[in-house]
Amino acid sequence: MQEPTIRAALYIRLSVEDTRTNSISIETQQLILDHYLEGQPEMFVYNTYIDNGATGTNFHRPGFQQMLSDIEAGHVNCVIVKDLSRLGRNSIDTGYYIEQYFPQHKVRFIAVTDQYDSANPNDVHAGIILPLKNMINEAYALDIGRKIKAQQRQAMKDGEYIGARTPYGYLKAPDNCHQLVVDPVTAPVVRQIFEWAEQGAGLNTIAVRLNEAKTLSPSHYKKSIGQITHENLLGSGNWQTRTVAKILRCETYTGDLVQGHTKTVDHRQVQAGEDNLITVRGTHEAIISHELFDKVQAILDQTAEAAKKRQVTPYTPNPLKGKIFCAQCGKALHRQRNSRKKGDDVYLFHCLTPSRVAHDDKLCKGVLIREDRLIPTIMDAMRREMSAELEASALMQSADAHAEERLALSAEKKEHELEIQNLRSRIRGLYEDFVQGIIDKDDYFLFKTQYEENITAQETKIAALDKAIKSMEQDAQRHRSLCKDADLLAQKPEMAQELIDRLVERVEVTLDKEVRVTFRFQGREE
Repeated sequence: MQEPTIRAALYIRLSVEDTRTNSISIETQQLILDHYLEGQPEMFVYNTYIDNGATGTNFHRPGFQQMLSDIEAGHVNCVIVKDLSRLGRNSIDTGYYIEQYFPQHKVRFIAVTDQYDSANPNDVHAGIILPLKNMINEAYALDIGRKIKAQQRQAMKDGEYIGARTPYGYLKAPDNCHQLVVDPVTAPVVRQIFEWAEQGAGLNTIAVRLNEAKTLSPSHYKKSIGQITHENLLGSGNWQTRTVAKILRCETYTGDLVQGHTKTVDHRQVQAGEDNLITVRGTHEAIISHELFDKVQAILDQTAEAAKKRQVTPYTPNPLKGKIFCAQCGKALHRQRNSRKKGDDVYLFHCLTPSRVAHDDKLCKGVLIREDRLIPTIMDAMRREMSAELEASALMQSADAHAEERLALSAEKKEHELEIQNLRSRIRGLYEDFVQGIIDKDDYFLFKTQYEENITAQETKIAALDKAIKSMEQDAQRHRSLCKDADLLAQKPEMAQELIDRLVERVEVTLDKEVRVTFRFQGREE
C-alpha cells in the first residue's frame, strides 16, 4: 500500500543557456509544479531546491546535493521536476538517478510535463522513452556547448575581443564591446612600464616606482571605473612584480590580438598550448611599438635564462607557511635565507611592504625576526596555553552534571521525536477522513497546515538539542585531543613541526619582535 503522506522535494534548475527563454524560467517551473500539486492533496512539500545558472551535464550542484542529503536523511520520499531535462542532461548519470538511486532509496520520481511518474505501473513505455529523452537532452547540452565554443573561436579569428574585462591600458568601445580602445588614463602608465624595462629596471624596481607615485594598481583602478565590483577580485592595492611581468608579456599593447591562452576542460579554465592561440594583427590602436615590445621580451628572456643557470640550494621547508604575518600592516611575512660560509644558513622572516611602497611613517616600517629564535618562542607559548586550556577544560569535564545534562537533552529530544511521529500519524488519519468524506477539503488543508507547522516547530527544537549535544561531545573530544598533544609536546620535542602545522592558526610579529600566537584550541567553541 502506498504511503498516504508523501514528503515531496521540488527541484528547479536554470542553466545559463536557459536564460534566453521565459518558457523554463524559475518562476515558470515553480508555477507548473504548484499547479500539479493542487491536484495532489496527499503531498506535503518538504522543501524546494533551486540551482540557478547550473549546467545540466553534471550533478555537482548545491541545490541538488542538498536534496540528496535530505533524501538520505529520510526527509524526502518523492522528487518532482518540470521535465527530465531539469534533473539533468547527462544521459548516463540521469538514468542512474531515475533507474537506480531513487528506487534504492524508495523515492518516487515525477516529471510533470513529460507525464512520467515512477509510481504509475501502467507506464509501460518508460523503459524505452526515458533513456531516449535523456540522450536527446544530453545531445542538446553538448550541441549548445560546441556552438558557444565555435562562436567564440570565430569571433577571435574576426579580431573581436571576447574577454570580460579589458587589459590594463584599454577600455571597450562604447558602441562595440568587442573592440578595444586606448584608455587615456592608464595607457601612459603602460608606456612608462615598458620604457623603464627597456632601460634595465627590474620588476621590483618598477613596482616600487609605481607605488611611490601612488599609481592605482590595475584591480583598484578597474574598481574605480566600475569594471570590478566584487571585493574578492581586488588585490592589496599595491603594485606587485607579477602584475608588472604580466603587463610586459602582453602582446595586446602592440595593437595585435592574441587570444586563446586558456580553454575550458570539464567546466574549468586551464592553460592552453601554443596551437590554441589565435593572432590577428592590427585590430586596435597600439600603446607601444612592436620594436619596443620585442626588445623588452629579449631582456626578460635573458634575465630568466640567467636565473635558470644559477645554482640554487633548495630552501628547507617553511615551518610557518601561510601562518605568519606582520602585526603592523597585516601582510604575510617573507621567508629569506642568509647563506653563511661557516655554519648553517640563517632563515629570517621579514615584511616586504617597506621595499614595495614609498617610505611613510604612517605605513609599515617592516618587521624582522630570526626563525631559530621564533620557533622556540612559539613552542613556549604553546605549552603555556595548553596548560591553561587543560586546567579550565578539566574542571568542566570532571563535573557529574556534564553527563547528567547530556542525558537530559537526549531524553528531551526523544520526546519531540515521539510528538512528530504522533503528528504525522494524525496527518495520515486526516487524509483518510478526507477520502471518506468525513471532513471537507477546506478542513483537511486547515488541519494539515496546523500539524505541519507543529512538526516544523518540533524539528526546530530537535535541531537546537542536536546542536547542544554535539557541542558537548566536541568539548569532550577536544579535551581528549588536547591531553594527547600536551603529552606529545612534553615527551617528543622533535614533533614540534607537526604540532605547529596542526595547532597554530596565526602568528603575528611586531616591530619590537613581540610574538603573538593564535592557537586553534584556544577558547571553547560555542
